[in-house]
Amino acid sequence: MHIALNGWFWNQPHTGSGQYLRHLLDALHRLAPDLRLTLVIPAHMRTLDDLPPLIDVLPVGGRFSGNLGKVLFEQRGFPRALARLRADLAHVPYWAPPLRSPIPVVCSVLDVIPLALPEYRAGLLNRLYTSLVTAATRGVAQVITISQACQRDITAQIGVPPERIAVTYLAANRAFHPEGDRAGDEAVRARYGLDDAREYVLYLGSYNAHKNLSLLLAAYTYVAQGAGPDVPLVLAGHTPGTWGTRRFPDLPAYVAELGLGDSVRWIGPVEEGDKATLYRLASVFAFPSRYEGFGLGPLEAMASGTPVVACNVSSIPEVTGDAAFLVETTDAKAMGGAILALLVQPDYARQVANRGLARAREFSWRKTAEGTLAAYEQALARRQGRG
Repeated sequence: MHIALNGWFWNQPHTGSGQYLRHLLDALHRLAPDLRLTLVIPAHMRTLDDLPPLIDVLPVGGRFSGNLGKVLFEQRGFPRALARLRADLAHVPYWAPPLRSPIPVVCSVLDVIPLALPEYRAGLLNRLYTSLVTAATRGVAQVITISQACQRDITAQIGVPPERIAVTYLAANRAFHPEGDRAGDEAVRARYGLDDAREYVLYLGSYNAHKNLSLLLAAYTYVAQGAGPDVPLVLAGHTPGTWGTRRFPDLPAYVAELGLGDSVRWIGPVEEGDKATLYRLASVFAFPSRYEGFGLGPLEAMASGTPVVACNVSSIPEVTGDAAFLVETTDAKAMGGAILALLVQPDYARQVANRGLARAREFSWRKTAEGTLAAYEQALARRQGRG
């Protein structure tokens, strides 16, 4: 079987789509070394970092820079490459299938945030793009998604029947584990200005509206009363260029309003190689998101041996099972109480952490690859009238 994959996000490993593509391609290659895989990329990418061996690459020439260039690559450049390749199947590993393709298409829809949440519908161009990919998704041979919750949303929001949607869970990679070394730990602490923070509560992710950081900040007013500034809330991730929009609420202003200036530390973007250490050194990982296609952060924290407090919504209960402390998306007092309980009761925190470690071991990229390969076979069978 020859699979041609859209490689637009390969060189963007800081994004969820980039991580998904990299881990999936590596796992597919390990699972089925005879599977022929070709990564189709815009020619301007030129060099590809960390590409697994024996993966073919097809650069496509054209003006594919910026948002318009991305759409042109998805709708024109990629389909033209498929016609040249004569592959058996195309896989777009993010939500952007072409309207027309010379071969059957499998599309991974990692979430449907633009359809599910009103704050992401603003702007004519956003609405046009969402309408385009929504229409195109209805015509693909098979949809892959990453949770049962997201499968339900795809059916409700796009109209794809459940039998045409395969669920393949994600996994934490091998870097996330509970063991470390003193020198490495201290180097990471120093790099992010955490030398004096022997205990801290961590949030790692984006600051988009659906991440619900206002809940965590309100919750931390209760934590700060009990723990004080000696246990800071560490906020890690790329900050937006502009605060105070529909997509990016003005969180720094909210920190000041709550009087949390001494208890909150913004450490900015984190190097990929440092994430596992930051998770592992944290006393608690807090994840207040109110919508996730999967929720990889809690799983990575659990795999690192850190207890998790998150919201009982969307895909999060599927990922955490009974291995995390889950609260409602609007209950700041409950989230603050859960964080405090884990901070002041070491035995309880160890119990939650151990359940998390066991839960994280149930997920693997091999299982993701197995489900993806099965989805490929279903797509081909459907197009051949056998399914």
